[in-house]
Amino acid sequence: MSAPREEWQLDTRRLGRRVLVFDRVESTNTIAGSATGQEGLAVLADEQTAGRGQHGRTWLAPPRASVLLSLRLSPPPPLRRPAFLTAWAAVAVCEVVRELVGVPARIKWPNDVLLRGRKVCGILIEQAHAGETGVTVVGIGLNVQQSDADFLAAGLPQATSLAALAGAPLDTHEVARRLVYQLDEDYDRLCGGDRNTLEALWKWHLGLLGRFVVAECADGAQRGRLIEIGFAGLELERPGRAPLVLRPEEVLHLEAEA
Repeated sequence: MSAPREEWQLDTRRLGRRVLVFDRVESTNTIAGSATGQEGLAVLADEQTAGRGQHGRTWLAPPRASVLLSLRLSPPPPLRRPAFLTAWAAVAVCEVVRELVGVPARIKWPNDVLLRGRKVCGILIEQAHAGETGVTVVGIGLNVQQSDADFLAAGLPQATSLAALAGAPLDTHEVARRLVYQLDEDYDRLCGGDRNTLEALWKWHLGLLGRFVVAECADGAQRGRLIEIGFAGLELERPGRAPLVLRPEEVLHLEAEA
């Protein structure tokens, strides 16, 4: 691994007090995962050549076009659930997006953030690192500078970027700093015992409460009206049948029924 180009030292509470900034790496998640003993470390790259997405997909972006960020953390046991961690990262991204472009973002289950129906961010949670217990790496890829023409050329017509909706130029590294601060603030609140705020924001950004949905699980699809959603479970009301409660980790995809 090459040495970082620079290191930021941010005045955060728990995460990102050290941010290693690279020109080009294979994967920021790989670097953060191998940094034994460095709780709260953040890794940022202008470009990555083998970034990983959900289900083993490859995540690529032109240099300095996206925030390519990974954070290494050791959450307390109650917060190690992927549902908590994915919701935390997605809600923080939504807040930063709203601040920067003035448009509310939506979370697409389980780990994408949409801006006006198009994907602007993907999140990847990895929890197995060299036999260590309790270590989690959270990877975030947030599109900042790309144009619609860039996405069309890459065969990604359903993607968008912050620049497409921003009223003023954006600096990718400044977006990264704001995101680290937001993630740290929200994580500190979580560790302090406030999970209700995250749950309420997660529920709002999903935007599916009260709607008829299809919940795709490993053993098949379940349909019903979503009458509750939270970390304790998703409750589906099914006409003529008993309500069904699904753990968030059971649900692979969740979307409004057509």
